[in-house]
This record gives sequence, structure tokens and C-alpha cells, in this order.
Amino acid sequence: MQVFNVQGMSCGHCVRAITDAVQAMDPTASVRVDLSAKEVGVESALSADQVIEAIREEGYEVKLA
Repeated sequence: MQVFNVQGMSCGHCVRAITDAVQAMDPTASVRVDLSAKEVGVESALSADQVIEAIREEGYEVKLA
């Protein structure tokens, strides 16, 4: 599982937006979001760069943890 630090997440809408963005690129991806820790865990065949790009396109600041 790849873990990313994501700034700007605050609610269920954020969780859904990030999950949908990653799963749009890999429908089989498993996405775990921890709002309090500002972390997103992704189990996917996607590269870290692809996941970062998908999350950035939703308007969040993201980096590999």
C-alpha cells in the first residue's frame, strides 16, 4: 500500500472525491482515507505519480508519505 499526505481534506465529500479520482484510473484500487491524519492509502497497480496526479486534479496538495 502506498501512503500519501494530503492537505485540504475535511469531510466525506473530500473522501469521495479522492476515492473516485483514483478509482477512475484504476477501478479495482482500494483507497483508505484518514481525515484526522491527513493520509490516503492506496492499494493499486497505479504508480505513485499517477495517484498523485489524480488527487492533485481534485484540487488537493499531495505528496508521498
